[in-house]
Amino acid sequence: MSDYKFFKQVNEAFDIAAQYSDYEQGLLDQIKVCNNVYHITFPLERDDGSIKVIHGYRVEHSHHKLPTKGGIRFSTAVNEDETMALAALMTYKCAVVDVPFGGAKGGIKIDKSEFSDDEIERITRRYTYELIKKDFLGPGSDVPAPDYGTGAREMGWVFDTYRQLVSDLNAEACVTGKPIPQGGVRGRTEATGRGVYFGVRESCRQTEDMKDLDLEPGLEGKTFVIQGLGNVGYHAAKYMTEGGAKMVGVAEVEGSIYDSDGIDLEDLINYREETGSIVGFGNTKELESNTAVLKEECDILIPAALENQLHEENAPDIQAKIIAEAANGPTTAKAHQILKEKGALIIPDNYLNAGGVTVSYFEWLKNLSHVRFGRMEKRFEENSYRKILNVIENTSDRSFTELEMNELAQGAGEYDLVDSGLEETMVNAYNELNELRKKHQIDLRTAAFLSAINKVGVIYEQMGIFP
Repeated sequence: MSDYKFFKQVNEAFDIAAQYSDYEQGLLDQIKVCNNVYHITFPLERDDGSIKVIHGYRVEHSHHKLPTKGGIRFSTAVNEDETMALAALMTYKCAVVDVPFGGAKGGIKIDKSEFSDDEIERITRRYTYELIKKDFLGPGSDVPAPDYGTGAREMGWVFDTYRQLVSDLNAEACVTGKPIPQGGVRGRTEATGRGVYFGVRESCRQTEDMKDLDLEPGLEGKTFVIQGLGNVGYHAAKYMTEGGAKMVGVAEVEGSIYDSDGIDLEDLINYREETGSIVGFGNTKELESNTAVLKEECDILIPAALENQLHEENAPDIQAKIIAEAANGPTTAKAHQILKEKGALIIPDNYLNAGGVTVSYFEWLKNLSHVRFGRMEKRFEENSYRKILNVIENTSDRSFTELEMNELAQGAGEYDLVDSGLEETMVNAYNELNELRKKHQIDLRTAAFLSAINKVGVIYEQMGIFP
């Protein structure tokens, strides 16, 4: 797999979908190309006084809509090709779920475990400074978010650095995934995993599609294997189990385990925190490698780690009937074809993990409006509901306890509104893709690319040569 080129794989999938569009090749080439590629190098003075050169990247794939949007990851796997591919996927992902951003991505090539917290802060702030110098950061130009190896802490540092260097009333909107006190939105932490759950649930609701897979409609009782228990994997597994599915296998860096009777997620998390490993948990069977569980029997396989996890070597042995791509680019083009020929339903990454950017969009809107979602209407809704309940009490024999009254009359707060907006987005987008899939007799990945091409292409047509 040493010759694997992620950006090439993305463009190959794009080209397959482009055959079903009506756009001429020149415009298609414009959609595919990355508009800006920025390779950053800077020195870090380490805690011991030594100097290390740090390499970072930021790619803005498409300026058809501004700002561009995409996460920042900290990983030794970060390189130009990966960052370009992930930026392109962000463009298509945003288009699929009707989020009005162009795609971008960023990364710093480090192993976080080798650096102290103070060093990570200095790296993050210097990277932010370099982005600001070239106008690769700002509420109206380019808005990063967390990704693999980063979280609310790092996004808070990005925001704080931007605020100190740029006089901007809308500074909070320069980055999303921030801590709540710094302008973050409730529901952002679990958004990607929550979106994965909504997408899989909607897929399983399609009676005819489940019949084709020889599965019963609905999520209840279905078994799943998950690769990766990071933020996305943990929350996807959490909501899947709450929705009635059963987790039977888990893969992590230290190994993989399987138990057909089911694995309790919270107990496993506690066990791993105590021992540092998932191996040896309960009655689970330890498998020969940390990817072996991907080939075990289950209804749904959820790769929620890094790209290139399902490839031509292991794809023929995968038994899952539904592949739910929570990670970015977990399936190579050859593996996709193998799984497709086996009859599997592949729910593609450029739709399924769009929950993060969807809720990031909500956070960006909150930051620009300078008001918390629900602040103005929550109490009004509660008072209106109470009036309705009082009318019911006065015109019938039914009376409500104070506890019932509080539960029934509760107005929507920020988390409720964000979660409702995320569910609406994921459900509508899936049905749109499924309709395209059936219309053109194509798979869901091709449908997702075709949807994105149609939505981005019409904007480029209107822009002409010059934006």
